[in-house]
Amino acid sequence: MAGGAQEPGEEGMIAGINITPLVDIVLVLLIIFIVTAKIIVTPSVPLDLPQASQTEEVQVVFSVVIPASGPTLINGEPVLTDGELSQRAAAALRDDPHLRAVIHADGAVPHRRVIAALDAIKRGGVARVAFSAAPLDAGSPAAGGGDG
Repeated sequence: MAGGAQEPGEEGMIAGINITPLVDIVLVLLIIFIVTAKIIVTPSVPLDLPQASQTEEVQVVFSVVIPASGPTLINGEPVLTDGELSQRAAAALRDDPHLRAVIHADGAVPHRRVIAALDAIKRGGVARVAFSAAPLDAGSPAAGGGDG
């Protein structure tokens, strides 16, 4: 019997190992990883990114610029508090119900400041929010083309 109990008089090596339990455990782990992969990959902040279109309708964008230093800018005008940001978002949403906010945050801005701005925009009623990003250069380390 492979991997089973030996006969009472035998003192030899085990001739085979039963790998069925090992295969069962590996398959269960594989199923768990496949099911949880979608949860792990899904971003915690849902993004509604703009799509290119050939229509003649002009899309209104509520631009929020968060520089590394200085006040937050809304469509080029400075705002000093998150409350003012919420009020401006609500006013812009009243003018255009299909308003889309785009957050342009400097790479040196703390994550907390970006999330506070996002929260203020959401409190203003704007549900369609996108984040702006510049394309990677071919020679930058993040693009994999650096000296690494």
